[in-house]
Amino acid sequence: MFLVDDILFFPAKGLFYIFKQIHNAAEEELLDEESIANQLSELYMMLETDKITEEEFDENEKILLKRLDEIEDYKKEHYGIDDEEQSYSGEQ
Repeated sequence: MFLVDDILFFPAKGLFYIFKQIHNAAEEELLDEESIANQLSELYMMLETDKITEEEFDENEKILLKRLDEIEDYKKEHYGIDDEEQSYSGEQ
């Protein structure tokens, strides 16, 4: 009887696995602090080369810094991780 159950539920389990992998990939991309840091670096470079104005820089910087704060809050809430723990564990 368990073999029949396994055969019948295999498609549902397969879809669940696929959705779980998609969720994990999306979450990883949303929580990528390195990408935001790269965007900030690019923003500073654009300001220094006068490709954007000071007002545009301030507006974009505020958005990126807010996003970094949101990522930090999300990680604290869901994983119990803060920046100090990440940097400490990475140094060992």
